[in-house]
Amino acid sequence: MAAKSDFLKAIHFDHPERIPVRCGISGACWHHYPHEELQQLMVDHPLIFPGFQPSDPPRVPNPGANARAGVPYTDYWGSVWETPIEGITGCITQHPLADWAAFDTYTPPDPAVSNGVFPVDWEQRASAAERANAAGHPFGGSLTHGHTFLRMEYLRGYENLIFDMADEEPRLWQLIEMVEAFNTEHVQRALDMGASWYGFPEDLGMQVGPMLSPEHFRRYIKPSYQRMMTRVRNAGAAVHMHSDGDIRDLLEDLVDGGVECINLQDLVNGVDWIRDRLKGRVCVDLDIDRQDVTVRGTPAQIDELIRYEVSTLGSPEGGLMLIYGFYPGTPLENARAVFDAMERYSTYFS
Repeated sequence: MAAKSDFLKAIHFDHPERIPVRCGISGACWHHYPHEELQQLMVDHPLIFPGFQPSDPPRVPNPGANARAGVPYTDYWGSVWETPIEGITGCITQHPLADWAAFDTYTPPDPAVSNGVFPVDWEQRASAAERANAAGHPFGGSLTHGHTFLRMEYLRGYENLIFDMADEEPRLWQLIEMVEAFNTEHVQRALDMGASWYGFPEDLGMQVGPMLSPEHFRRYIKPSYQRMMTRVRNAGAAVHMHSDGDIRDLLEDLVDGGVECINLQDLVNGVDWIRDRLKGRVCVDLDIDRQDVTVRGTPAQIDELIRYEVSTLGSPEGGLMLIYGFYPGTPLENARAVFDAMERYSTYFS
């Protein structure tokens, strides 16, 4: 395995030089803010956007096929995505297995061809992995966002899926097995390439509480997670999980299931709650608020929030990372305040 980066050092509590900081700028931002100002934000924050070079005209990222306004997209599982906002990932509007009668003739996608949503070029990925290994740079892999619970929701529809669990629908086990087999193939291919970590991104929370009961999670979802995560850990790679929303009722099962680094939202779950339950046990990849303080607060309030989060959850040993999702509706000066604070406090324990 390649030499550890601060990312891996943070996960393993191995004294990173800095708290790792990252930002995802939504593709929709390029349709809502002046391009030059977005580029300048990135230029001014090299820790968050390492190696970024501005261009004239700016390089505007193309939205994914499931994030094109007014253009429905059918993914490889047969689910149809639609969005009214260019650059914002759509919602599922058509569920191919809404009626169980379609299951008998349903054929899942080929993991050699796609990740379920977009096509995958495995030769290109293998070449990139080979270059990273040769250069001593650790690299990771990830399932597509919404790989298990949400994928079954995309196939069946939310209400149908929850009723399936409550009714103990026997065909649900066949669907779980189908989805897990697809995902496991993706996991194993990345491990075979030498991945140092592997991601399991899946939103399980709502604004208040999880999208399914802890009992249903333990029975139907956790065993699948656990089998895949055990495969990753047995290969010597780290397990990272992203999950938006209030997931407090599921956290112990996620940690017990094998999660070593959890990307969860700060204010929805509560910074002090996160400290009391997770600090020192697993790495917290903290998703900085994008609903309240960073949208409607002042730059001083934003700085205060991030400083509190770092001082509360961080330590010289590691166990903390910061990530921020920048979306339309946030004033540019507030986004700058977020980036300034993330970089400033990344050395809080150095």
